[in-house]
Amino acid sequence: MTVDDLLASGTAPIVAILRGVAPDEVLAIGETLVDAGIRLIEVPFNSPDPATSIRMLQQAFGDRAAIGGGTVLDIAAVEALAATGGTIMVTPNTNPAVIARGVELGLEPMPGFVTPSEAFQAIAAGARRLKLFPAVAFGPAYLKAVREILPKTVRVWAVGGTGADNLADWLAAGAEGIGVGGALYKPGDTAAVVGTRARSLVAVWQAARSV
Repeated sequence: MTVDDLLASGTAPIVAILRGVAPDEVLAIGETLVDAGIRLIEVPFNSPDPATSIRMLQQAFGDRAAIGGGTVLDIAAVEALAATGGTIMVTPNTNPAVIARGVELGLEPMPGFVTPSEAFQAIAAGARRLKLFPAVAFGPAYLKAVREILPKTVRVWAVGGTGADNLADWLAAGAEGIGVGGALYKPGDTAAVVGTRARSLVAVWQAARSV
């Protein structure tokens, strides 16, 4: 499943960032996220055995969700991610070689950027979606200003300090969506706890969309 397909079908534009998740818990957490309406799921590569977790999620939910890896820092990680069957590749930085290799392998890159120069480097390497990171350090007004000089076809996601309390502000500033990490999942959280937070996030998005 692709990001485009999911968003076109009305899926909440929220990426669940499961940093620190382990393979023995990932399916229960993935199921509660998908059931709550969050169908964009990222397992960062600095989690325990990330490739296994991503492969498990892809096999279980790939027909209903877009699964991928985050904190992808080098070509080896890009290739390991592609081998899992996942579709999303999220990076914290702008590395044109990493982005280009992800595109070559059919992944959807979402590279991290701060400056317009980094944004245009990522676009030149093939990215159609960018990640403003850390978003909380710059705020919605910064995103709104940057959006004015980016191509209309390029979408920006806000990640870092994002959650239910500022989702509406980011969307109003022009973000296509947000990524949520610790406010949604931290190591040790049960699937039930994650499900409660996920439903609250989706409810906030639904309320913002209806305004």
